[in-house]
Amino acid sequence: MWEIYDALIDGIPEDLVVDELVSGFEASYVRSGTGAGIAHFRDVQTRMPMFTKNLIGAPLWEVAGAVKSWNFVEASAGLAAINAYYNNPGIARANGVNFSEARRVEDRMYDPFIMSQNQIKGKRVGVIGHFPYLETLFEPICDLSIVSWYPLEGDYPHSACEYILPECEYVYITCSSITNKTLPRLLELSKSARRVTVVGPATPLAPVLFNYGISELSSFIIKDNDLACRITAGAERVRIYSAGQKVTFQKS
Repeated sequence: MWEIYDALIDGIPEDLVVDELVSGFEASYVRSGTGAGIAHFRDVQTRMPMFTKNLIGAPLWEVAGAVKSWNFVEASAGLAAINAYYNNPGIARANGVNFSEARRVEDRMYDPFIMSQNQIKGKRVGVIGHFPYLETLFEPICDLSIVSWYPLEGDYPHSACEYILPECEYVYITCSSITNKTLPRLLELSKSARRVTVVGPATPLAPVLFNYGISELSSFIIKDNDLACRITAGAERVRIYSAGQKVTFQKS
């Protein structure tokens, strides 16, 4: 079950260290050199953390290992460390991710739900996580099932994914499934789907993920590390997307 996590961690060079780490009200931020990553969390800390030492200066790959923690706040720091490497603009571009050099780019250009409206018409679509505007973008044109940990009116509870995903042609999975450890099972349930997309700003832009049944990574690249850090810490009350650009990385 840890194979996908180990693959992400093993791809991080051993010489990189953590230069900054912030855990804010709802997300963690990690910077290593010029690369920074974030990951939101659900405040579940019923288990003791893996690390109690000072993580500033620790090897990035070691801190990335915290993604396997069952303390979800700590796990978000681990995922942020993973993203500090894979979502570094230089690394992402070298791996084949296309994005603009401009400071700000219209988010709609890379929104996975807007981009795929033509493909999903008349299809069975499963979405893990209640993303904004799904009722407007998807519900009128496809057979949509929304599955959520905290279901809203019309949503299915999370346990329904065992029954719904095997019958879906298109599946969209929230990146929070990485920290809560449901991603491996969700991918197994989605193996018959025509396309599987992992969605959210904490999605690692790691080519190795394409080896596990994922077709598309819809993520976020931080272009202003200082702003992203301040947003995470709560010093600036704006959306994290103000600090970078949404991107899409598809399996070739």
